[in-house]
Amino acid sequence: MITVSPSSKIAGAVCTLMLLAMGGCASYQYGSAALFPSGIRTVYVPFVRNDTYRFDLGPQLTEALVDEIERRTPYKVVGNPNADTTLQCVITDQSKVVLTETSSDDPRALDTAIYVAANWTTRDGQRLMQNSLASYEADQIGFSQSARFVPEAGQSIDTANHAAIELLARRIVSQMEARW
Repeated sequence: MITVSPSSKIAGAVCTLMLLAMGGCASYQYGSAALFPSGIRTVYVPFVRNDTYRFDLGPQLTEALVDEIERRTPYKVVGNPNADTTLQCVITDQSKVVLTETSSDDPRALDTAIYVAANWTTRDGQRLMQNSLASYEADQIGFSQSARFVPEAGQSIDTANHAAIELLARRIVSQMEARW
């Protein structure tokens, strides 16, 4: 006859509870995939519309967004409008402000700023990108990014715009992360 001590019963109960608890963790995600909504495999990024006079900003932002999505998310960017989701962006404005001038009124340091409206939706029109500062009824989320440049140091507005676009792409893709 086998006798079971009370401490063995407690140990058995603890093991059973641990096995049950581990079974509940089956859907746990880890790595970068845990940061983004699940159930999405593909993202369509149409050409970024540019409402400014600087014609080169749209292609630059489109390329930066595609690179950032491919690098940081578990999603695949596709050229098919029937993808799981669509990320649409519009460059609404670009400005340049002189910060300091020389004694002969030549600009010494300037800031450039780029403004973008973005919207990430599913195939059936459900919005995925949310901003805690904007109302839920807003169709798009606004982003802006500035960059400083100094012409005397050999910097140009083109290099500053490129830096601003790279930062904008990072911020837009960061907004694609799932909310806690």
